Amino acid sequence: MHHAFSTRAVHAGRKDLHRLGVHAPPIDLSSTYPIPDLSEAAASLAAMAEGRPPLGNPVYARLHNPTTARFEQGLAELEGAGEAVAFASGMAAVSACLLAARQRGDHVLAIRPLYGGTDHLLASELLGLQVDFVSPDELAAALRPTTALVILETPGNPTLDLVDIAAVVEIAGQVPVLVDSTFATPVLQQPLALGARLVLHSGTKYLGGHGDVLAGVVATDDPAWADSLRAVRVATGAVLHPLAAFLLHRGLATLPLRVRASQAGAEILAGRLARHPLVERVRFPGLPGEDPLGIVGRQMAGPGAMLAFELSGGRDAATRLMAALRLITPAVSLGSVDSLIQHPAGLTHQVVDAAAKASSGISEGLLRLSVGLEDPEDLWEDLARGLEASQAAAPLVRFEAPHSSLLTGSRMRLARG
Repeated sequence: MHHAFSTRAVHAGRKDLHRLGVHAPPIDLSSTYPIPDLSEAAASLAAMAEGRPPLGNPVYARLHNPTTARFEQGLAELEGAGEAVAFASGMAAVSACLLAARQRGDHVLAIRPLYGGTDHLLASELLGLQVDFVSPDELAAALRPTTALVILETPGNPTLDLVDIAAVVEIAGQVPVLVDSTFATPVLQQPLALGARLVLHSGTKYLGGHGDVLAGVVATDDPAWADSLRAVRVATGAVLHPLAAFLLHRGLATLPLRVRASQAGAEILAGRLARHPLVERVRFPGLPGEDPLGIVGRQMAGPGAMLAFELSGGRDAATRLMAALRLITPAVSLGSVDSLIQHPAGLTHQVVDAAAKASSGISEGLLRLSVGLEDPEDLWEDLARGLEASQAAAPLVRFEAPHSSLLTGSRMRLARG
């Protein structure tokens, strides 16, 4: 029997609870497991080292954890995937995909805009891959015999640019396509059904939904990719902690409700921001002109709950607006029950090359807003206060972004100016 998505979200990964005689999924916090049979444990460890599930005994929590496996099963069900592999963070998941791709070739094509950490990792070529950044129109000409992966994010971070997944998959041919679907969640977008080989989420965001967990997860229908990802996780130790897995699994049950409610609020706020005289442009897929490919309603079930807007007055205006807010929290991350706002050029995408920021539309006046579950009228009152303050002649607290790298421990300094 095929159930509605909301029903599946509630019951995903819970099919064995009746047999276990419990209502809430158990948490296994063991770091190690007794070994009554050495031969059995050795065979199980060998299987896990190759990326396969354990043969009975999990041996050690870095290799396998049943609570993490339960979350993986639930997420795979919602993505319509055969398997999912969870990691300690979204960047750990990205890194695992790139390391697994390295076994298949040494070239990656990436479509901007991407999350700043992903962009930075790709541009650094730290993992031994040659990376070319291309637009969808440039993809076909950039493919090589050694191209192992095409990576894209849609909606894009932070400008909400939309990419036609099916069109990219067709151009890529036999080259696997990885879609970062963090902004959309499986509620609004199903990349595997459109031909993508891998779909990635920063579970820290909407999947967890409460700002209290770090995680990444990759879903796939390709058993060989799943095995490769698990093998990388075993070798690198990027395992997801079982308590985080428990929180993520719990979050899946309310994911459809949270996404749809936040989306309804985002639609209201986007429309009002678009009419405000101090806002130069609002980037939100639900507004006229912001979805030229007709993605919403075809690839996505809705425009989502993320938006970005350009202020007249650049960084100074953005700084004033953020300082004036009383309800919306100035902070990086997104997808929480509470609304968050941040300045991409100074924070999440500070490490991205200046030319790349400019070509991707990441200006000094751009702010990214993750709309939460607060009443939209309360959020608008807060934004209206911030917009008024953005043009006031007042002392500034300005972000000074030193020229440095995340890989060398860059820090953001606050200076009064």
